[in-house]
Formats: sequence, C-alpha cells, structure tokens
Amino acid sequence: MSVVGIIANPSAGKDIRRLVSESRFISNQEKINIIRRVISSLVQLEIESVLLMPDYGNLAKEAIKEMNDVDVFEFINIPVFNSEQDTTKAAKIMEEKGARAIVTLGGDGTNRAAALGTSKVPLMPISTGTNNAFPVTIEGTLAGVCAAVVAKGQVDIEVCAPLCRKLSVSVDGTLSDVALVDVAVSDKRFVGSRAIWDTSSVSDLYLAKASPQTIGLSSIGGFLNPLLDDDDFGLHVEIEGNPTQHVLAPVIPGKLERVGIRGFEKMPFLQPFTVSGKQCTLALDGERTIPLKQDQVATICVSRDGPPVIDSDKTLLAAAESGIFIRDL
Repeated sequence: MSVVGIIANPSAGKDIRRLVSESRFISNQEKINIIRRVISSLVQLEIESVLLMPDYGNLAKEAIKEMNDVDVFEFINIPVFNSEQDTTKAAKIMEEKGARAIVTLGGDGTNRAAALGTSKVPLMPISTGTNNAFPVTIEGTLAGVCAAVVAKGQVDIEVCAPLCRKLSVSVDGTLSDVALVDVAVSDKRFVGSRAIWDTSSVSDLYLAKASPQTIGLSSIGGFLNPLLDDDDFGLHVEIEGNPTQHVLAPVIPGKLERVGIRGFEKMPFLQPFTVSGKQCTLALDGERTIPLKQDQVATICVSRDGPPVIDSDKTLLAAAESGIFIRDL
C-alpha cells in the first residue's frame, strides 16, 4: 500500500530572528496552499493513503477542507502541544503506519524533530522556516510528485533518497539529542529564546552540513571549507579566540558577517569530539537546546545515520526517464 505522511509546523518561520534580521515570514495561509499542492499531486498519482499531523493552526485540516477524496486522508491520533514533540511523535506513528515518504514543511528544527521520530522513512523537506540549510525550496506540486514516486517504489531509493549525515550529542555518556545540520557551543548559560544568531557567543561549530548555498551558522563552514553530500566526514570550526583568518558568511538573512576563525578540521565518522569544563549551551540546528554544567562532559560525533532525504532533482529526472508520466491514447 502506498502511504505518504505530511508534517506541517505552524510555528516555523516565525521566531525572534524576524526582529534581528531580514528573515522571511511565511504565513499559515501560504503553508495551507503548499499542502494543497502537495496533496493534489499525491492524489493524482494515486497514493492510497495520506497521513496528516494535527496542528494548532489547523493547516492540514484547512488544506483538505474542499477536497473530494476524503477517504484517502487520515489524521493520526496524537495530542497537540505545539512543540517539537508533536513532530517527533507524528513521524514515529507515520513510520509505524507504513509511510514510505514524509513531506515536511518547516525549517532545520522541524526536520530534526522528524528525524528523532524516524530515521528510516525518506523525508521530502520543503523550506518554510528561518534557517533552511536542511530543507529545500521547491514548488509544492513537485514535492508531492517526488514523495509519490518514492512511496510507490518507482525510482531507486538509494540513488534518489540517500542517507544524510547526522550529529549525535551525548551528555555524560548518554545520548541526549541529534542534529542534522550543526551543533554550536554558546557561552550563553540558558536556553532562553532558543534561537541563536549572535556568533560572538559561539566558540565552536560542529557541522554535518556546510554549504555556501545556505543561511545560518552552517554557512560559516560552507564559505570556509564546503562539505559535499557524499563526504564521509563532518567539519569542526573554532571561532574567535585568537583568529588566524576571517570569513564572510550569511549567518542571518540580509547580512554578510565577518567571523574570526581560529582553525578548522575534519570530523571523521564516529570519532567523538569533547566539550567540557565550562558552563554553556549546545545549540542544535540553530536553537539552544542543551544546557551544560561545568562538571558535565558532552561528546559530539558525526555519522551517516540520518534519515533518507529525497533529492528532488535526481528523483524527478529518474521518474521522467522511466516514462511513468506517459500515458497511451
């Protein structure tokens, strides 16, 4: 049975970074419109079941309000807390219900939460958040096509949805959390508003993704020493202190920031890097998440154990070349 899940975060793209940068604002109505376009493709390509995450903004509910194929849609049964745990629980349940692909609407944080719920189901991440190093800008219709052909097994999954790199964070020897893009060590002692944009508070960056095509802390690595998708290592960047060079990077939209670099090195797969001896917070994918006490030890390692991520270019090309869109008269 062909099953696709849809997770839409109504809070994505609305955090405090709107006040300190030129970050875009994506309204709930626009998210509803994107979901409708995704669903239209899924229905037209005969996906048998579309699993929807309930949300406090009623995005999915509004998106299907005037659609005729009501038997195709199923809202999963979870309480709505308007937090990351909604996304994590939804992704886990969607995997259990047989989803072969999950479309996410959000930013880096939304996809990190989804990856905590499943590392097996291919994600089709649509960028509707603030920091969007992980999700991609793609028209909803085409995102729906990609999810459909992957869910129906009409393309080679290993080629079209390869596993992504992941950063695993352990505190005092126990796995605490994961990140799909970056882990930043901030001298801020409290989680506070969570979002992080001020590099003056950051001493170290651990990167699973570093591309000059992204915005956010990971762009520092992207403009310094880019990581290719098939590189079997991550990147550790030491910031400020006694810098030996500077790099210009778009840490926030609308501004190229001059960031002092003390040094950088490759992070071999599964080799732990240690943070200890200071009170700080660890920011995961742009949001302060883990407060660390002076007597605690955190280790960070990178691997290719992240979820499969649908490559829209490869998927659409492979699907077109296979002729699945061609119908005889």
